[in-house]
Amino acid sequence: MTARRLYFTGPETVEIRERPRPEPGEGEVLVESRRSAISPGTEGLIYRGEAPTELEADEGIDALEGDLSFPLSYGYAVVGRVAAVGDGVDEAWLGRRVFAYNPHESHFLASPGELLTVPEEVSTERAALFANAETAVSFLLDGRPAIGERVAVFGQGVVGLLTTALLAETPIERLLAVDRIGPRRRLAGELGADLTVDPGEESPAAALERTAGDRADLAYELSGNPDALDDAIAATGFGGRVVVGSWYGTKPTTVSLGGRFHRDRIELRSSQVSTIAPEHGARWSRDRRHEVAWRRLAELPVGELVSHELPLEEAPEAYRLLEERPEEAVCVLFRYD
Repeated sequence: MTARRLYFTGPETVEIRERPRPEPGEGEVLVESRRSAISPGTEGLIYRGEAPTELEADEGIDALEGDLSFPLSYGYAVVGRVAAVGDGVDEAWLGRRVFAYNPHESHFLASPGELLTVPEEVSTERAALFANAETAVSFLLDGRPAIGERVAVFGQGVVGLLTTALLAETPIERLLAVDRIGPRRRLAGELGADLTVDPGEESPAAALERTAGDRADLAYELSGNPDALDDAIAATGFGGRVVVGSWYGTKPTTVSLGGRFHRDRIELRSSQVSTIAPEHGARWSRDRRHEVAWRRLAELPVGELVSHELPLEEAPEAYRLLEERPEEAVCVLFRYD
């Protein structure tokens, strides 16, 4: 039997390569993939050739080896079942449904410690969103939304929509979702945003002042567009904070730090899911964040976020869809069965 794996081989070029199906060694299990989710932000940068090639693929994920130069295999959201176990592994793992931070491939080896058991109440398709849900949980931890605050989320891709859904469950006063794509604004409203704005038609700052009487206390920049960072700063009030969850890769970023940013004491901070922020380290671990992400993923009304499921062999079409017709797609899954 053969295993299939996706490779980025150059800008806007992907291919599926075959190899013999691996056999688990001592302390390993073999996972047969069922679904994997494309991360439109990070994988979009790699697909377009906009990722810094000298950077490690991900220092926090053992399955991602080497740097971001072509050719490379990437991805970090696979759901499958354990098909075989090696020596020294409890046979209770056989048949278990698991999540792995692993590239897009049909079969792979892992140690049990690298796998997360998928809760029974979470479907396989929904479980493929787990990495995005964990990222959204991390954004809330780092942003610390408080009761009565006005919050704006720039970018309503899958991570932005999950962040919006989590924020809607907090006791904030006003939640603004910003995106140029109409269907994504509609989803944001259904997930709890009080107001949605197309920044091409009205500035988010003006929309907040018109509807809430003041600018945001907290803004998230999750669009992946460096120009949106200026809009997020402009929409944030005195003493407010802007959390940057986007990764811009090699795209140049010119940020206006004069004027209101300087005089209004706006705080600019980064948020990245591979680590726990130092201020949370005494109370939070990856395991605790995982538990929260699984619970919220099981309960949130996120059924419409998975817009497409395509066979792995149609990977070129999947990436073209996300790049050329983003109004049609939110989260795209590969299927392996």
